[in-house]
Amino acid sequence: MNPAIQNRLKDLRSARDWTQEYLADAVGVSRQSIISIERGRYVPSLPLALLLARVFQCPVEAIFALEESE
Repeated sequence: MNPAIQNRLKDLRSARDWTQEYLADAVGVSRQSIISIERGRYVPSLPLALLLARVFQCPVEAIFALEESE
């Protein structure tokens, strides 16, 4: 079973007026990685998710959540 992961990365980034490039540099990945995460095509590793939470100064759960199944 592979549960789907929802994320609020784009919303959080946009609320701070950060570019994808700025966020990518802040966590040490490519801009393409940020794009893929925002579009739900890539689920980040745990270390990357923790780095993103640190950059946004919020819990990981405020960025990523398991999609509710019916």
